[in-house]
Amino acid sequence: MLTLVSGGGQTTCDRVWRRDFLRVGTLGLAGWSLSNLLSLRSSAHAAKANFVRDKSVVLLYLSGGASHIETFDPKMTAPAGIRSLTGETPTSISGVTFGGTFPGLAARADKLAVVRSFQHPVGDHDAAHVHVLSGGTNPTGTGNSGFAMSACAARLRGTNHPETGLPTNIFLGETEVDGQYRNERERALRGSAPGLLGPAYGPLVHHTSETMSNDAASHAGGSPKPRRGAVSANPPKPDSLAANMRLNLPAGRLHDRRALLAQLDRLNRGIDASGKMDGMDKFDAQAMHLLMGGAADAFDFRKEPQALIARYDTSDIAIGHKAFRPSTLGHQMLVARRLCEAGCGFVTVHSAGWDMHADGNNPGIVRGMEMLGRSVDRAVSAFLDDVADRGLSEKILLVITGDFGRTPKANARGGRDHWSKLGTLAFAGGGLKMGQVVGQSARGADVPATAPISTAQMMATIMHALFDVSQLRLAAGVPRALMQEIERGEPIAELI
Repeated sequence: MLTLVSGGGQTTCDRVWRRDFLRVGTLGLAGWSLSNLLSLRSSAHAAKANFVRDKSVVLLYLSGGASHIETFDPKMTAPAGIRSLTGETPTSISGVTFGGTFPGLAARADKLAVVRSFQHPVGDHDAAHVHVLSGGTNPTGTGNSGFAMSACAARLRGTNHPETGLPTNIFLGETEVDGQYRNERERALRGSAPGLLGPAYGPLVHHTSETMSNDAASHAGGSPKPRRGAVSANPPKPDSLAANMRLNLPAGRLHDRRALLAQLDRLNRGIDASGKMDGMDKFDAQAMHLLMGGAADAFDFRKEPQALIARYDTSDIAIGHKAFRPSTLGHQMLVARRLCEAGCGFVTVHSAGWDMHADGNNPGIVRGMEMLGRSVDRAVSAFLDDVADRGLSEKILLVITGDFGRTPKANARGGRDHWSKLGTLAFAGGGLKMGQVVGQSARGADVPATAPISTAQMMATIMHALFDVSQLRLAAGVPRALMQEIERGEPIAELI
């Protein structure tokens, strides 16, 4: 048995994820080995396979509340102060425009379906994160009801892929240097909690910048050169995939992470050379593959061609307000594609900073969209092209949303405040009908002018993409209460 353990593990009940206990050979939980659990999960998955579609979801979550006006509904016919402060950009769909910082997405509008009548009743950040990320299964965003959409996917699909062992539910975030961004990250993590489904279905949390070690930065052509602002010289050290899996050695025996990786690499090559992998039980080999490379390789975007990495790269854009860091959104989206290709079922990509009040903690709309809007435009454009080039557009559903929208009337400082009566929602791929605008907002960009689209309908659309719901209704072992939550809303008719 190989056990690589440091002496400083977390012990608090609310902070130790189930995957914090993973070891090579043992989980340390009632004697279960990792291979035992993979075998059990594979059997469970096989029993459910008749309703599980070969699809994945990437949820790009614009945390803080992205303006529906400056993203996909610029409303240039409205009076000054209401219409988009960043102007508009013509799209590839006749008569449709996007906000002025979305030229790349505008050129790819035929690959998107934009909803302009999305609304919900929750206007407080903390509650709205929970409400939206739960697909409305937590109606008020408070109390003990509901569960994250990502956790629901893990409950129905199985917590790990039956072949690669890759977790179904992964949260891609970043260790933030700006206090407001850290607040948004914690809120999004609370919204991603499994709730009543139980901790087994919560997300594995990974920070993309962990992949970009100093060696990686050199390999990629040097340190990022941000476009605006002073990047913090000593940002907090990100959590790592290794930390989540507790692949550590005693601190006294290691000088840095490279020593750990070198030892794991030597062990991996030694096992391969000895031929012992050939004699292992399928699930023993799979467990070794998961921990010694295999599934973990999906997080390493450096394995992609340099030209593709450059297309995704957003690190020249500095994001923040009081403290800045290079945007890693492009690399997050590239990792999300790699994870889906390797068998992950639901990836949440967290993009913080969209609370653009133009106050002491937040930028105004124009400066905020120049940072975050440009990052999204480049990262998502590269993602759409990449999945199309790889023939994955039908298999990966991209969903773009946030906790709510912004007030139709800009405030005196050039910001917009909280507004839940309209919000940002867009889809791409996943076998849905693209190249259209669903619903319309009123002339004042304040309420839907057509039938509102709810969070329950958003969730139903996502679940219908992931699962054959007609078969799901007949499946044994699916709790009735869970099925009722999935069927609370009808899928968005125009997309199905």
